[in-house]
Amino acid sequence: ALEKKVVKSKVGEKVGLPCCHEIPSSESLHNYRVYWQKNTTEVVLAYAEGKMISKHERYENRTEMDTRNLTLWISPMEILDNGPYQCVVQHLRFPQNPVVVCDEPVTLFVTADFSKPNITAEVSANSCESTEMVVRCSSHGGFPKPKISGALNNVSVVWNASWVSESSLSPYNVTGKLWLNVTKDVSITCSVEHNGLLKSTSLLLKKPNTCFVPTVPPSYNVITASSIIIIIFLLAITLAARYLPRHVCSHCFKPQDSVEEGVKECMKPPMSSKGTSETSSV
Repeated sequence: ALEKKVVKSKVGEKVGLPCCHEIPSSESLHNYRVYWQKNTTEVVLAYAEGKMISKHERYENRTEMDTRNLTLWISPMEILDNGPYQCVVQHLRFPQNPVVVCDEPVTLFVTADFSKPNITAEVSANSCESTEMVVRCSSHGGFPKPKISGALNNVSVVWNASWVSESSLSPYNVTGKLWLNVTKDVSITCSVEHNGLLKSTSLLLKKPNTCFVPTVPPSYNVITASSIIIIIFLLAITLAARYLPRHVCSHCFKPQDSVEEGVKECMKPPMSSKGTSETSSV
C-alpha cells in the first residue's frame, strides 16, 4: 500500500503538491505526459510533449507546474481546493505505447482561521440570592467545522452549539449558548478548535450588587386609621383659620369714618386701676 501524502495549507497561502516522479537531468518534459487530477475525474492541469494541453477554468491564473519535479503549485488557496489529488506520469519512449511511471495520490487539507470567540451575557432574572444569565459565544469565517468547548472557573461546561455553513466546502459560523445561575462572580471561557488550532476568550461574569425586595402593601386597618387622622388634621386647620381672627381686637374695627380714632384708641396703653382711683378723687 502506498503511503498517503497529506499537504496542509490555509486559505490565501501558496502551496505545492509533490508529484511521485522527477524528470532526470538527461531528459526533458518533451518525453512525458503529466496529468494532475482532482477526485480522479477533474483534470486540473495536463502536459504532453512539453506543452500544456489542458487547464481547468477554476484554476486559471492560480496554478503552475514545475517542469523538473512536476510539483503543482496553487495560489491563492481556496476552501474549494480541499480534497484528494493525483499525479499521473507517462513516459513517451514509445509514443504508441506510453508507460506509466508514476500514479500516486496526495491529499490537500485546506483550513481557514476562525475569528476570536466573542462572549456576551444577558441577565434574564435577578434576585438577592442569584442571577440568571444567558451566555453566548460566537465565532465565524473558519473551516473545517470546529469544536466549541468552555470552562466555568476552570470546570468544563458543555455549550449548546449550532453551526451554519452554505455547503460542506464553505466557511462555518458557530454559536454556543449557556444558561447559568450565578451566585457570585465567575469566569467563563469559550474555545473554538479546528485542525489542532485553538482560539479562546474569557469573560468575568459579575453578579449585580443590587437586588429588588418586594414591598408589602399596608393593611386595610392601617390605611383607614391614616385616612381618619389626615381628615381630622385638615378639619382642625380649617376651623382654626375660620374662627381665630374674630377674637383679635374686635373693637378695633369700626366704621370707615372713625377708623383713625379707633386705631388711636387701640394704640393707647391700658390704664391701671390705681391711676383711675386717683383721678376720681381729684
